[in-house]
Amino acid sequence: MTVLGAAETFKRDWLDGFVTAYGRSVRKVPDAYGVLRREDSAPKVAVVIGGGCGHYPAFAGLVGPGLADGAVVGDVFTSPSAEQVYRTARAAESGAGVLFGYGNYQGDVLHFGLAARRLAAEGVESRTILVTDDIASGPADAPEKRRGVAGDFLVFKIAGAAAERGDDLAAVHAVAEKANANTRTFGVAFGGCTLPGASAPLFTVGESEMELGLGIHGEPGVRTVGRLSARELADELVDGLLPELPAGDGRVVVLLNGLGRTKYEEMFVTYTRVHERLAAAGLGPLHTEVGEFVTSLDMAGVSLSILVLDDELAELYAAPCDTPGYRSTGAALAQVPLESTVDSLLAETVPGQGIVDRALTAALHDIEANEAELGRLDAVAADGDHGLGMTRGMRAAVAAARRDEDSLSTALLAAGTAFADAAGGASGALYGVLLAETGAGLRGLSGEEVTTETLASAVDGAVKAFVELGKAEPGEKTMLDAIEPFRLALREQAEAGADVPQAWQKAAQVAVSAAEATADLLPAKGRAARLAKRSEGHPDPGATSFALLVTAVGQALGKED
Repeated sequence: MTVLGAAETFKRDWLDGFVTAYGRSVRKVPDAYGVLRREDSAPKVAVVIGGGCGHYPAFAGLVGPGLADGAVVGDVFTSPSAEQVYRTARAAESGAGVLFGYGNYQGDVLHFGLAARRLAAEGVESRTILVTDDIASGPADAPEKRRGVAGDFLVFKIAGAAAERGDDLAAVHAVAEKANANTRTFGVAFGGCTLPGASAPLFTVGESEMELGLGIHGEPGVRTVGRLSARELADELVDGLLPELPAGDGRVVVLLNGLGRTKYEEMFVTYTRVHERLAAAGLGPLHTEVGEFVTSLDMAGVSLSILVLDDELAELYAAPCDTPGYRSTGAALAQVPLESTVDSLLAETVPGQGIVDRALTAALHDIEANEAELGRLDAVAADGDHGLGMTRGMRAAVAAARRDEDSLSTALLAAGTAFADAAGGASGALYGVLLAETGAGLRGLSGEEVTTETLASAVDGAVKAFVELGKAEPGEKTMLDAIEPFRLALREQAEAGADVPQAWQKAAQVAVSAAEATADLLPAKGRAARLAKRSEGHPDPGATSFALLVTAVGQALGKED
């Protein structure tokens, strides 16, 4: 994606917007690219953080009571000048000295260092905390060579809390140093970031690859690996950090940080496994953060940071703060339990012996094989999730039917309920009612007792319920445009005296042709109706999945002993 804003004015423009939006919390430093907390505090150590922009909420978003007193902002991924650092520190300083905090990058070291010298010449004492949490950027025996990444936030939080409670400069610096020594970070990128005004990202990552050990200045990682699942990614991150962690009593703060484009839901999927692995290693997260804290513009990726706690660090991390980018109520830290939802509908079950299991299993295999195509058809004019929903629904239906094989009716009722629950959405509900109502129409019958007539009648009842629920009519480019021709053909076969397998298979052939013919229709129902012209020439995904399902069932019936 392209980052909005002109390159030459990006720093000014976003900072103006930030202060305008959060003027209740922060104010600009006069004649400088910096921000201060809105309300002056009692004389205390001024914690002044900063670096290049492109990392929001770091650094300006972390200014407020309990965290930083000021932040100075450079151009994108570029250190602020010594003059800007000096002006911001001078505006934040209230008589107790200044603690500078920033990542260990050469430009920051030089410019913050020059500003510190200028303050010293004017009689203002300062100390510096260089954050060095990134394990991928230097060897463990030379931590001074490592850069600061998402661990910036954790260290700044500790320093800000110490300053807020009134510690002197030496004490604030000492506890910030301890927090830095106890913090480690390891990250991964799925895609590079794009600088303001640029039309292409700084680097690209192959669709089947990811970059391990990335930085936050748009640089790629130190190692390219194949694309990992969420569980595998969590293992990779934890495996990288565990050998690096300092000794402690097991209490930790865990930060899973998004780099700008990774969705919160994706991070939560990854975090479950992170928590499992940490617990297995004897570590107990007392506080967990999942979100964006130190980003890299629109980079796709995440990093995992761990802060090993002692009593002092735990007290300071729990202290309240109130900033635009992060707030904490000050509640005491407590062990975070692992929450794990066991979906019984998707649990492994022993294959069943009845015809319902054979029919639904055959349908599942065909749906799985065509999941991508069903998704592609659905994406033409909708959200592209039909294939995934059908697969989820069929897996749950098969599992449920296997657990409730007392009769055809109960198995199909269980399958329909499970399908609707697992698949969700309109398709889930409609397929669920088809399965359940077909089962209702076969109540009291064994497999041997089902005739083509009773089966056709059961399908008649199911389709009636389907129409009542879905309110669809033939010709509106929905599942019904395959279902109704199937129902009529099955009824016709019953009246002609065909046996069950033959009747079903011939009706399924009619459904296939009818589904293909929906390519000539325009949708009039659901979200697809808003983009009707786009779907012209493409068959309806629901009609297509129905044709696949009944074809597979027909093949299973033909193989029945």
